[in-house]
Amino acid sequence: MNWTVYLSGEIHTDWRAEIANGTRARGLPVTFCAPVTDHAASDDCGVILMGAEPDKFWHDRKGAQLNAIRTRTLIEKADIVVVRFGEKYKQWNAAFDAGMAAALGKPLIILHQDEHAHALKEVDAAALAVAKRPAKVVEILEYTISGTLPESS
Repeated sequence: MNWTVYLSGEIHTDWRAEIANGTRARGLPVTFCAPVTDHAASDDCGVILMGAEPDKFWHDRKGAQLNAIRTRTLIEKADIVVVRFGEKYKQWNAAFDAGMAAALGKPLIILHQDEHAHALKEVDAAALAVAKRPAKVVEILEYTISGTLPESS
């Protein structure tokens, strides 16, 4: 079986590549998908594709609606959803994705540092695993997919 893993959340670090490289190195049958991670494209897609908006609210709304087509479709098709909350920015969209995944009954892995533990306690409670590092997510995926513990644990 090939597993589809949706990688949601923070777009300012290379955590997605770390997970993809780690699973590839372990030979795991995983296909990854994600939201649009080009910040400018994600913000401006609505007005570029559907016409300018003088009001920032409608500018943002058009973009959010177009991005939701991708996000909803990919989360619905995913076998596992990983959501990362970064240190610097508040990722409200990531919290929404985690809630959507939980509502759909998708296995959810949350990735964040200790400083966000209190703020994310409800999100963490909905998850089946919470990790601090992308390498730990790779180990969780390895165990989930192969049923064996990784040597690095």
